[in-house]
Amino acid sequence: MDLDECVEMVHEMKKVAISMDLHLGTKYSQKIAKIIADQTKDKFMTESMSANEELRNFCKMYRTSYLHSNGGCNVGSVVDMNYKVYGVEGLRVVDASTLNDLMGTSPMGTLLMLGRYLGIQMLKEREMSIRNVQGKSPSSSSLTLTFPSSSSMSQGGHGALNIVSNFEQVQGKSFDYIVVGGGTSGCPLAATLSERFTVLLIERGGYPFQDPLIMEKKNFYHWLGQVNEFTSIAQKVVSEEGVENYRGRVLGGSTAINGGVYSRASKEYIEKAGWDVRLVKEAYEWVESKMVFEPKELTPLQSKAKDIFVDAGILPFNGYCLEHVQGTKLTGTLFDENERRHCAAHLLEAGDRNKLTVLLNATVKNILFSTGSGDKPRAHGIRFIKSYDNNVDDSYEVYLNQPTDSGSWGDIILSAGALGSPQILMLSGIGVPEHLGKFNITPLINALQVGQGISDNPCIMFILDVVDVPHSIAETSQVLGITKNCKFLIQFGGGRITNTTQSRSLLAKLSHPRSKGKLELNSTDPRKNPSLKFNYLLEKMDLDDCVEMVREMKNVAISIDSFLGTKYSEKIASIITDCLEQDKLVTGATSTEDELRHFCRIYRTSYLHSNGGCNVGSVIDRDYKVYGVEGLRVVDASSLNDLMGSSPMGTLLMLGRYQGIQMLKEREMV
Repeated sequence: MDLDECVEMVHEMKKVAISMDLHLGTKYSQKIAKIIADQTKDKFMTESMSANEELRNFCKMYRTSYLHSNGGCNVGSVVDMNYKVYGVEGLRVVDASTLNDLMGTSPMGTLLMLGRYLGIQMLKEREMSIRNVQGKSPSSSSLTLTFPSSSSMSQGGHGALNIVSNFEQVQGKSFDYIVVGGGTSGCPLAATLSERFTVLLIERGGYPFQDPLIMEKKNFYHWLGQVNEFTSIAQKVVSEEGVENYRGRVLGGSTAINGGVYSRASKEYIEKAGWDVRLVKEAYEWVESKMVFEPKELTPLQSKAKDIFVDAGILPFNGYCLEHVQGTKLTGTLFDENERRHCAAHLLEAGDRNKLTVLLNATVKNILFSTGSGDKPRAHGIRFIKSYDNNVDDSYEVYLNQPTDSGSWGDIILSAGALGSPQILMLSGIGVPEHLGKFNITPLINALQVGQGISDNPCIMFILDVVDVPHSIAETSQVLGITKNCKFLIQFGGGRITNTTQSRSLLAKLSHPRSKGKLELNSTDPRKNPSLKFNYLLEKMDLDDCVEMVREMKNVAISIDSFLGTKYSEKIASIITDCLEQDKLVTGATSTEDELRHFCRIYRTSYLHSNGGCNVGSVIDRDYKVYGVEGLRVVDASSLNDLMGSSPMGTLLMLGRYQGIQMLKEREMV
């Protein structure tokens, strides 16, 4: 992309040179042409090479520096949003090395401003610290977080909560509940439990609200360019099949980094799960009142997508609809009318700030157990480390409050996600003894199903085009096509590349894959990813469905061509042919059906909606309590036996609220 833009820049310079010749009577345009010819002559140029290819080689060879370097101590990877270096205290970096991009006409003005800006911010910090020492703040090492105001969030709630920034402040303390993972399910769960009990919410990532990569729609998916192993807001994980996936690592979890598409699960799914239908509805509505919005208007491309899907026979048109139903619909979104994201962390506003404590940048190492009331071990605390500290042996501990004789215990609840919760169970000795033994982990419970049954939606994505647009914007796919029997979900959208260019892509997911895989430990370092194998399309029915899905996508492409005057149906055919030709396993004798099967096997990718590993019925019971121990539950995507609906995010948000209410009811009955 940089090389393409350099070629475009040289063309622009040629135009300027022509204007100079007209105004000054010079021959600078000829001079530029001669410089380019002299530099490329006999070095890269061939007779068959196009003018653009010649300019590409010229750019590679003739480029120099504009003397505006940046990076090396980037915000989000080396320093936090307050420019403090991760892993140490009392050290900041304030200069060009912190910048993730080279902004504007000249960075000098911004760097001068940055020095003044950070100076003022640091003075304000010291003023707050002095007030704390004088007893005017409830905590000397906590941040009072006031949420952005919005009409949907102004009713009820407490408006602020304490974010603990010093591990020593919680070291050795006890809480009624400990929620591990401040993500999609963990935030609503913690907020709900804090209505009556003290809660510690522990999150391995940092603070989202001042990060423009998270909060501003125009930066949608720009975080992909800043992914690293330990400090970025998203952590990349690659399965054994070579398929990339991403885990949210920030307060709000994956709701802080995703496309913001919101939908509910189907009625059939809710009934199958055995949930209370009335309480599910109330929990959905609670979430939606605080962070979900109806798109006020569609982008031109999304407006066309609506008509395209209907023309392709994805019927009926359901308008704006949060339910998961067959047809074409407009979904809810996490972006408000000002294009600001509202993520799961916003739900913490509904919690009681006097009872809810949030600890950031803390990764749980394992769960602590003691002797329970019967023959089962009881979870009574957790051990955790600093997420950005290489010393994994330097750990801290917090505990559950011990009840009085007439009282009842609270719980530790894992909400660390489909990859995190099974990993923590294994690190705590709950898993397959032979596997745990490889890492010198003493088995506590022989739980053969921990990490088993993981699943992910296979996805086929065709990048169809890069088009010039006057003002390129970040687009999220608010129009969904849900095919007959809700078998496939199809999206047609555009991604911003530059200010004037946009990609167009057609993607689809298999809604209910039958193929299952497994998750295992890679290391005893809890910050590192576990090993994953999803076994995409292993089951014959999944492979058959994928072939059918590709045919459905071809049908949609024909409608796109009809509405936009494109040749995307030919493009898809070309992509499939090229992919098969590059694979030596395919011969000319294969049938079209066989070719599509093979194409699906090698071209499938992830829809980034993984689940399972702590499934209800095998690892946890219907109250989400872990079998074989007391005081431990799992409430997140790892508990799901299936990937429901248009997007699981809405149901996982609901599940946190739903289970929180159920747990409060349990305590009332004791």
